[in-house]
Amino acid sequence: MRIATWNVNSITARLPRLLAWLEKNSPDVLCIQETKCAEEQFPFDELRALGYETAVNATGRWNGVALLSKVGLEDVVVGLPGGPLYEEVDEPRAVSATCGPVRVWSVYVPNGREVGHEHYAYKLRWFQALRAAVAQDAAGERPFAVLGDYNVAPTDEDVWDPSVFEGMTHVTPAEREALAHLREAGLSDVVPRPLKYDRPYTYWDYRQLAFPKNRGMRIDLVYANQSFGKAVGDAYVDREERKGKGASDHAPVVVDLDV
Repeated sequence: MRIATWNVNSITARLPRLLAWLEKNSPDVLCIQETKCAEEQFPFDELRALGYETAVNATGRWNGVALLSKVGLEDVVVGLPGGPLYEEVDEPRAVSATCGPVRVWSVYVPNGREVGHEHYAYKLRWFQALRAAVAQDAAGERPFAVLGDYNVAPTDEDVWDPSVFEGMTHVTPAEREALAHLREAGLSDVVPRPLKYDRPYTYWDYRQLAFPKNRGMRIDLVYANQSFGKAVGDAYVDREERKGKGASDHAPVVVDLDV
């Protein structure tokens, strides 16, 4: 079974590349972040033509997540139960479902913007709600994983130059503590390091030739429970998909399971 996660940075802009990637790689499940469209604009028909059922949490031009599955889509939960609001809005940042033998979440954790900003405090509250929401599944026997754009680099090794990010979001002790607290629910990172590349980043800014210079961050993660982790046969970052015209600024992360 192949499960992947990908921040597409606008499903409308990335649709041709997304469809081509799905045909080439044929994941059973794909978690998508940053759809940047309303649900009525989502390309259900194009994805159905490739055999995918879809669960979507999307409300407009910002944020948005989705789950694509060829192996069933049951017990769908749209949103983060008990999650905080930001400026009185329940942002579309989570969707979960049972897909065949596994249960998965697609999450797009808040960016945080700046340390001390209200969005940063919202990010930390969102992590607390996520831990509470996944704790039961994380401790269960069924293979379970939370995949997506976490907007946190777990360690200094997950950014190209820690000194560049000093005092900025994505690397602060509070964010990393929130990530560690999530792991304490019974989850672990199932994408090993090093992979094919010494530094398997998942995100590179569009500016200042960040991708050609490999000035990236590893912020797209697969955190899974023990049952899921034991079934992992391979895991990798599809760095090639970051290349070329019209690419997202994130690369897909792919996990192959023996279940």
